[in-house]
Amino acid sequence: MNRLSSSPRLRAAICLAALLCGAAVALAADTYSLAGGAGAPPAELPAALRDAVSANGIEVKGAGGVLCDLWFRKEVPLAASPATDLGVTFGQISEGTLLGLMRVATDTRDFRNQKVKAGLYTLRYAWAPVDGNHQGIAPQRDFALLSPVSEDPDPAGISRDEALKRSAKTTGTKHPSVWSLWPGDDLASAPALHYQDDSDTWLLTFRITLAGGKQLSMGMIVAGHAPES
Repeated sequence: MNRLSSSPRLRAAICLAALLCGAAVALAADTYSLAGGAGAPPAELPAALRDAVSANGIEVKGAGGVLCDLWFRKEVPLAASPATDLGVTFGQISEGTLLGLMRVATDTRDFRNQKVKAGLYTLRYAWAPVDGNHQGIAPQRDFALLSPVSEDPDPAGISRDEALKRSAKTTGTKHPSVWSLWPGDDLASAPALHYQDDSDTWLLTFRITLAGGKQLSMGMIVAGHAPES
């Protein structure tokens, strides 16, 4: 046997190289980017939903093709009285308010690492409850709830409880499908996608238009999940 091949130092180097190679392949497989745009909302949407969202969407692509398309609301209604609860970033929006639509192109996982099947969904605003089961899942309590369009065909605001109930249809469990919302980039004029290496997540940042025309910067985790999920 070649004495060099049996050297502990050489064996360690070979193992390290193999690990690094594997890590590089995994990173490449989990890399996402923004495409040229998703175009118009799908024609099969209920007319009320289709009319409520922008004519141009945002498309997120992965190594295997399109991950999802998003169309945000033309104008998001404001809450009658802005909330100032601890941990809430977007208190000017009421829970249960429609934020937009999402087309999941291929089966994926939400922020809670629950399976989400390909399909058309609404996105409604909600807060994570303040209890021991939800502590530490994100720096803020703001989330979007994903619900099947078939269960949520009207853009009108609904109660928090109803939004949770409809979103549970996405997962087929008692828990809704949650997508973490973050403060956006106030300096950015166009949507952008950022990899957050501290949490191994991909944050899509964008602007939504509030009632009255004011722009609000927002971000949403579109790939990756909470560490304890």
